[in-house]
This record gives sequence, structure tokens and C-alpha cells, in this order.
Amino acid sequence: MSQDNPWGTQDNNESAYLADKSNEVAASFDWTEPFKVDGGIIPFNDLVDSTLDAVVPFLRPIFQALSQPIGWLLNSIEAFLLWVPAPFIIVALALLAWKLSTRNIAIGTFLGLLFIGLIGAWDDAMTTLSLVITSLFFCVAIGLPMGIWLSRSDKAVSIVRPILDAMQTTPAFVYLIPIVMLFSPGKVAGVIVTIIFAVPPMIRLTNLGIRQVPADLIEAAKAFGTNPKQLLFKVQLPLALPTIMAGVNQTLMLALSMVVIASMIAVPGLGLMVLQGIGRNDIGIAAVGGLGIVVLAIILDRITQHIGRSKK
Repeated sequence: MSQDNPWGTQDNNESAYLADKSNEVAASFDWTEPFKVDGGIIPFNDLVDSTLDAVVPFLRPIFQALSQPIGWLLNSIEAFLLWVPAPFIIVALALLAWKLSTRNIAIGTFLGLLFIGLIGAWDDAMTTLSLVITSLFFCVAIGLPMGIWLSRSDKAVSIVRPILDAMQTTPAFVYLIPIVMLFSPGKVAGVIVTIIFAVPPMIRLTNLGIRQVPADLIEAAKAFGTNPKQLLFKVQLPLALPTIMAGVNQTLMLALSMVVIASMIAVPGLGLMVLQGIGRNDIGIAAVGGLGIVVLAIILDRITQHIGRSKK
């Protein structure tokens, strides 16, 4: 006489299916090639999909609200750059380059911006520049405080460093799907992707610059009675500024390198020109967008490099 199963009974058809499936997997398993299993031995892709399906509907309204300041700043900068006549912007940026760097760099800035206008890429260049400026602002706002915090805690460095390594080594394309799911396609999503991709150098080099401040100078400042706030803002940050500016320079270059990739999620600008040229097999429009990116990159790189060198 059979006893009742306290855990309930299982359907015979289901038991037979599971047994057949187990036999099928066991029969198809090859010890010489153990990882050639459809879907993987560990179904990580299914796990990620199910997690995103469960989390995104809950988090998306929160992230949409958090993206409002980014969208406001980006749209304000873009509207201003497109509203001001191009000759005024060219002259103003050339004078700014002269003030921050040298006359030769100022002349190069003037000629480079003039070239961008002459090849018909001015509006797209201003859109790209607004995206880069917005991304740089948030990268500095995030990276500078975090770098200062890491410079004061070795334990924090041991925790954050693997995260920064992952952010820098993960292919940029991987960021696009979850960002689009949380923020929707568009310029704001492009800024978020750019921030994630470009912020690690800012964090690393801020931390490095503060740690490289000579210990004897710190001890001398403490001997004169400086408090921690004065020590940071009057001793450590000024001495670390060349290294921090190197972080700003790298962040700018990484932000510009994301322009073409970000265009895949409907981000306008020079990157979209390149993408459209590739899609239409139109080398001309792709060359215009590519040259615009190169000229902007050279201008920003030379100015920020000179600022960093002048602070040494």
C-alpha cells in the first residue's frame, strides 16, 4: 500500500519529460568539449533578461526624474550655442584659447572652427560640443569628490578600483541597451552613456594627484595649524591640479570618442553624420562628420593640455 507524499504528488507526464530531458543532456554532453552547450551551462543571458524585465518598470520613472537636470543643462547649452551667431562663437573661443593657452593655439582654434563652418558642419558641431560640455561637467562633479574620497581611504580604493576597471574595459556598446531601457533614446541617454564611459580617468587621476602631494609639505601645513578643509583646498588640490587637469583632458577625449557610438541611440551631432554616412555608403558626409570630430578633439586637447602644463 503506497503512502501519501507529504510534499504533494507530481504528474507522471512531467516526471517523464524531466527524465527524458536529463537523459538527452547527459547523452549529448561531451567531456572533451564541455562548454559547447546551447544557452550555456549557466543561463546567464536568461538571468539578465529576467532581471531587467523585473527591475526596469520599477526604476525607469526614478531614472527619468533624475535625468531632468541633465536634460535641462544640455538643452540650455545647445540652445545658447545655436542662438549665438557663429562668428561671435569663433572669436570668443579663440580669445578664450589665447587667454588659457598660447597665441598659436588661439590661431589654430580660430582656423579650426572656421573650417568646421565652411564644410557645413557648424550646427552639428555645436550640438556635439554641448553634449561634451554637459558630460564633462557631470564627470567633474562626480569624479572630483570621489577622487578626493578615495585619496583618503585605501579600503575604498580596493572596493572602487575593480568597478572603475570594469567601466573602462566594458565595450561601450554594452552600455547602450540598459541605458535606453531606463532613459529612452535621445540626447540625455547619450550624455549618461558618455558619463559612465568617461568618468573613470577623472576619478583615478584626482586620487593619484592628491596622493602624490609630498608628505613633508602636508606636515608643514599641519604645523602651521591648517584644518582639514584648508589643507585640501589650499595645499593638496593646488599641487594636484596638473594631474587633475590630465584627468580632465582624458575625460574630454573619451567623451568625444563616444560621439559616434552615442549616435546609435538617436543622439544628434557630428556622430550622427558619420553614422548616416556609413548607413548610406556616403563617404562625403561621413568625412565631414569625422573631420569635425577630429578638429574639435584637437582644439580641446591642446587647450586642456596647456592648462595642465601651466599649473606645474
